[in-house]
Amino acid sequence: MADLDSVRLELTTRIAAIDGRASSLRAGEMALAVDEIRHIAHHAGLNPTVTVAHFIEAALARGERGVLVHGWLQMLRDAVGAERQDVAACDSFAAACSIRLAA
Repeated sequence: MADLDSVRLELTTRIAAIDGRASSLRAGEMALAVDEIRHIAHHAGLNPTVTVAHFIEAALARGERGVLVHGWLQMLRDAVGAERQDVAACDSFAAACSIRLAA
């Protein structure tokens, strides 16, 4: 497996690509791209990234699009860069996502 910095760079690049095309991507295409990020993050042990990806998939399923997606992708970038990968870090990101999803 590639080193963690390489994985983070790849994920950040993928997120930027999604963000740049967010207005033209269909929900299914975006969900597939986020799922690929979740899969890579899972195998690299980037647990908060996995947590946020699940919430983004839920947000897409409930119909969030456009500008709202940019905020979700920023949270995903933050999760990719998180130093802590423990349960408490996942819980913190999950709480932030829950607030965003409820808004």
